[in-house]
Amino acid sequence: MSLAVTGASGHLGRLTVLALIDRGVPADQIIATSRRLEAVADLAGAGVQTRVADYDAPSTLSTAFAGVETLLLVSSDAVGERARQHRNVIDAAVAAGVQRIVYTSAPHADTSALVLAPEHKATEEMLSAAPVTTTILRNNWYTENYTDAVARARETGELVGSVGEGRVASASRKDFAEAAAAALTTDGHDDAIYELTGNVAWTHADLAEAASAVVGREVTYRDLSPAEHEATLREAGLDEGTAGFVVALDQNIKAGLLAEVTSDLTRLIGRPSTPLVDGLREALD
Repeated sequence: MSLAVTGASGHLGRLTVLALIDRGVPADQIIATSRRLEAVADLAGAGVQTRVADYDAPSTLSTAFAGVETLLLVSSDAVGERARQHRNVIDAAVAAGVQRIVYTSAPHADTSALVLAPEHKATEEMLSAAPVTTTILRNNWYTENYTDAVARARETGELVGSVGEGRVASASRKDFAEAAAAALTTDGHDDAIYELTGNVAWTHADLAEAASAVVGREVTYRDLSPAEHEATLREAGLDEGTAGFVVALDQNIKAGLLAEVTSDLTRLIGRPSTPLVDGLREALD
């Protein structure tokens, strides 16, 4: 069985390749794709096949997917361009004869008001219409999304946002990568949709407590109104669009869109998700 992982130079893709090897998949049966081969040279050194695949260059995708049976489509990080890029990947995979596509989506992408959901919903619809077997991994937030904020809190002693008492059921990227590897290599996942979350939904007060333990000083959370939050982000140098996007995400959290806790992730990886404080500590080491 030939497995391909897109975006293997990124955090999630690389961790998934390593998780596949840990599960006993021979390295030479894994194809790690990236826009730049030098970015996955270490994987090639471990015996993994590496191929160029650029979501914006369909000709590279056709070559990259030759002989692939199962493909992990790691969602693009190009907000606003994802649906188009994912269309390129899906079309190339179908043309190459890929039989199954596993996709990393967003929580309740088909129904959620989450600002990130529409592009994922569109991709899920493309996959549903494609002549392939699919598995949808709807990943909740990565704990590592807060690494930079916690690092700043080492100096400032505070975390700032506009989430109110909203909760986040995050898990570490390694947890999600292990789940992807399990879905790629075990039976029973055809046409399944998994809502993958951590075992605990935490507040930003909890995040501040975890940050305190990690950075070795007291960290508090300061909650702002959306307008105050946007102004603070603009003062920190973010452009208007990016600042508005960050505030919109915080309002999604405040509305409870990332608060759901399910058992899907735990069942796939066979253990509890990584606790918040441990995930932050590992990310900052």
